[in-house]
Amino acid sequence: MPALAGPPYQTDDPEPTDHRHWEIYNFITLDGRGGDYDGSTGLDLNYGAATGLQLTATLPLAFERTSPDRARIGAGDLELGAKYRFIDEEESGWQAAIFPRIIMPTAAHDLGGNRARLLLPLWVQKDVGKTSVFGGGGYEINPGSGNRDFWQAGVAITHDFSKSTALGAEVAWQSSDTCDGKSSTGVNLGLIQKLGGPFSLLAAAGPSFSGGETSYHAYGALALNF
Repeated sequence: MPALAGPPYQTDDPEPTDHRHWEIYNFITLDGRGGDYDGSTGLDLNYGAATGLQLTATLPLAFERTSPDRARIGAGDLELGAKYRFIDEEESGWQAAIFPRIIMPTAAHDLGGNRARLLLPLWVQKDVGKTSVFGGGGYEINPGSGNRDFWQAGVAITHDFSKSTALGAEVAWQSSDTCDGKSSTGVNLGLIQKLGGPFSLLAAAGPSFSGGETSYHAYGALALNF
C-alpha cells in the first residue's frame, strides 16, 4: 500500500508544519472493489522541528476484507519521514520540498510488507491568490518476493472558497508495485472544512482505474492543529 500523502489527497504538497507546531490527523483510508476492500485507520503525527522542516510518524491499524467470511485486522506498517522545504519564495508563490519516508515492516497478520521500504519524492507548489496547484512524485524502493520498485506521481488543485472551506481535485498515478501487477490512475475530489478552534474535517474520494477495472478510494480525517 502506498504511503499516505498530503491529507486529504494522495498527492502531497511541499508545505511543512509550522515551526514548533503540531498537525495530528485521526484518519481512515479505504481502497476496494465491490465488497472487497482494505485500508487503515490511526494517527498521522507531524511536528515542525525547525523552520522548513517537518518530522512525520504514521501509526496505523490495518484491515482487509476479501470475502464475506474472510476479514483481518491488526497493526499496520509504521511510517517515518522528514519533509524539508528548500524553496519558499513568498512573492512568486513557489515552494518545493523533498519528503523521504521509510515504511517499516511492523504489520501483523500479513497486512503489510515484510521488508523495509523507502519512498523518495519531490513536491512542488505554486500559489496564485486563493488557488494552489501542487504535485510531483517519486520512486519507492520496494524489496521482497514478487515485489518491484515503482514510481508514483500526482497533481492537485485546491481553492479557498472562504476562510473555513477549501475544495480541490487531483489525479494520481502509480506504476505496478508487483511483478504481475498493473499501473493505476485515480481521480479524487477533496474537502477541507475548518470546524472552529484547532479542529478541521478532511475528506476525499474517487474512482481508480487499473487494467480495465475500476475500484474506489476514500479518505477521511479529523485534524488537530496547534
